[in-house]
Amino acid sequence: MTEWRVLLTRPAEESAALAASLSDAGIFSSSLPLLDIEPLPVTAQQQAVFHDLGRYCAVIVVSKPAARLAVQQLDRAWPSLQWFSVGAATAQILAEHGLDVKYPPAGDDSEALLQLPALREAIACADPRVLILRGEGGRELLAERLRDRGASVDYLELYRRLLPAYDAGILMRRIQLERLNGVVVSSGQGFLHLRAVAGADWPHVAQLPLFVPSPRVQEMARAAGAEKVVDCRGASAAALLVAIRSYTVPTL
Repeated sequence: MTEWRVLLTRPAEESAALAASLSDAGIFSSSLPLLDIEPLPVTAQQQAVFHDLGRYCAVIVVSKPAARLAVQQLDRAWPSLQWFSVGAATAQILAEHGLDVKYPPAGDDSEALLQLPALREAIACADPRVLILRGEGGRELLAERLRDRGASVDYLELYRRLLPAYDAGILMRRIQLERLNGVVVSSGQGFLHLRAVAGADWPHVAQLPLFVPSPRVQEMARAAGAEKVVDCRGASAAALLVAIRSYTVPTL
């Protein structure tokens, strides 16, 4: 076992999978989910989009919840359609449904996907149209950059992210009770929820090493006063393990 004892903040199902990977590597973890995923009602408009995917030159799935909800509505595999995902874990969910999905070999964010040659090739056609499957109110960067490249972009929002209800002080109590010495967040929304749940205890929480998935979230955390922010260069378990192993365990 290592001396790392980290707090995981992903949705419960994802935290369980990540905790298993960390345990295999000898790292103790505790879970306090800071994101609940609530599927949006299936509407006639949503069903119509899934039935007419052929009008798009590319479909981009930005998260695992979006992938899980999408495959529930796909009435066929659409083998000729160009599918893309932000990361390998999202791609795997789609691949299990028979889809051929391309994703960045390094980096689990929109910036990495935008650099993918296959995506550039997919929109290099007459009147390119792209569909983005995501949660409610996601980032606009991906759509903005694709529009700059001449593509028209539609969104299909499949779920919303909610902050679970917790008693005041639960975060600091968990850190103290389990002697945690690191915190992991997997998205910008996850960091905002961490900050909200910390409340008045944030100055203390901000002293712990905070492992984040990208430079964007790293910048958010530093701007909020986090003192030791580690960019894992991805949200996967493998990326987190590399970052943890490269960072010295703090003395608390």
